[in-house]
Amino acid sequence: MNPFLFQARATTRRHFFRKSGLGLGALALRSMLGADAASPKPTGAGRNPLAARMPMIAPRAKRVIYLHMAGSPSQLELFENKPELAKLTGQPCPKSFLEGKRFAFIRGTPTMLGGQFPFHRAGESGQWISSLLPHFSRVVDHACVLRTVQTDQFNHAPAQLFVHTGTPRLGNPALGSWVAYGLGSPNADLPGFVVLLSGGKTPDAGKSLWGPGFLPSVYQGVQCRTAGDPVLYLGDPAGMGRPLRRRMLDTLAEMNDAEFRRAGDPETLTRIAQYELAFRMQMSVPGVMDIAREPRHILDLYGAKPGFVSVAESADDPRALYKGDDPTFANNCLLARRLVEAGVRFVQLYDWGWDHHGSSPGESIDETLPIKTQQTDRAIAGLLVDLEQRGLLDETLVVWGGEFGRTPMMQNNVRTELKKGFIGRDHHPHAFAMWMAGGGIRGGLAFGQTDEFGYYPIENPVSIRDLQATILHQLGLDPHRFSYRYQGLDNRLIGPTDEGRVLKQILA
Repeated sequence: MNPFLFQARATTRRHFFRKSGLGLGALALRSMLGADAASPKPTGAGRNPLAARMPMIAPRAKRVIYLHMAGSPSQLELFENKPELAKLTGQPCPKSFLEGKRFAFIRGTPTMLGGQFPFHRAGESGQWISSLLPHFSRVVDHACVLRTVQTDQFNHAPAQLFVHTGTPRLGNPALGSWVAYGLGSPNADLPGFVVLLSGGKTPDAGKSLWGPGFLPSVYQGVQCRTAGDPVLYLGDPAGMGRPLRRRMLDTLAEMNDAEFRRAGDPETLTRIAQYELAFRMQMSVPGVMDIAREPRHILDLYGAKPGFVSVAESADDPRALYKGDDPTFANNCLLARRLVEAGVRFVQLYDWGWDHHGSSPGESIDETLPIKTQQTDRAIAGLLVDLEQRGLLDETLVVWGGEFGRTPMMQNNVRTELKKGFIGRDHHPHAFAMWMAGGGIRGGLAFGQTDEFGYYPIENPVSIRDLQATILHQLGLDPHRFSYRYQGLDNRLIGPTDEGRVLKQILA
């Protein structure tokens, strides 16, 4: 028999894929490094997947700080002043608000519930702001408040995934991962995407909110802490110095490089890049993460306390231990400024504890919401002031919001009458408030308008796709052309349709 024909017949599928891996891997690597015409072009030399890349269009922002209030704050207590709703407090909810609607917890006919705190006009723009936000009231002219954001999800995990990954299902890259993939990192010694947590728990959707999905894993978010070791397991074990670590990594790099040449798996390059980044982070991270280096007036601006560890952060139910002067979130805000100043592209803050149903102790609008706003209001205002005084706000996009809003009706599955410490609202996807500041966004603008009850938008509705498209656009990534080839599809953050639109009305 012809020896070539004999070899072909003897080749199994396993042998075929083993030998063809290099060709397939080269194609995947080309895509990973942005060789697709729909992706930004890498400008870094070599095979570093975190090398800085040129934007697709002229950017207005270079970096993002995203403040997510996990659980969803009530827009009716913070940004939506509805005096007509207040007049209906205690009256049965209109049937038109209930027919054909799905709710997470409301049953039967609930009663209407007006805002629980007074509002006032703030700033030169005269926006209505709650008395719970005295510090934000003084910087409101920096922000554009989006009052008509909508989502199609009404449970926490799917809604959080939708906001941060573009789909309510698991498996897609986080917004920060998309940005790190599209633009790379301007600082080779730090990750492109950093995550900071507070509130005592991880958001309902878990670490998938900062996962890379189908992107190479080098683009996943790196979770950091303001107390203790900044990054877990980053330090060397006892007895291992920097020279020994360097020799070990060089040997590993040679082994991994040989494996890449043999199999062509692009994740092998990711592994090399992650080892090298971790080595550099051992030197760079401790200094960047040390907020104790900040002068006293900056610490006071945020309300930060270096080294503070809250007992709520390790409690089974942290809500019962919340204190208004807990500086954990403030420390994270100050750290976010230090990180973007050092070159981190995307910093994501998640603060848990904003799910105020009023069904059990520690989750009420009348008692727990004021505690949460005390923990965050001063720090957020301080962040905007600090970014501006350092000349960073114009090129730093700051985003604040939750995954949906709260209903104009009282939640009634446990209690049907108002009771101190147990006043709450159910999930509301049809209209809620978020805000954006800096990064080319028009400050002092109230965008969109809801009806007199805060139930539906009546002017300028904003979808989650619109929000995502606007963020990408401000960073210089065309939301409609920016994609990653996976399983035969050009996947995009904003999904397969063209429903996502850039909100040009809010751009400076």
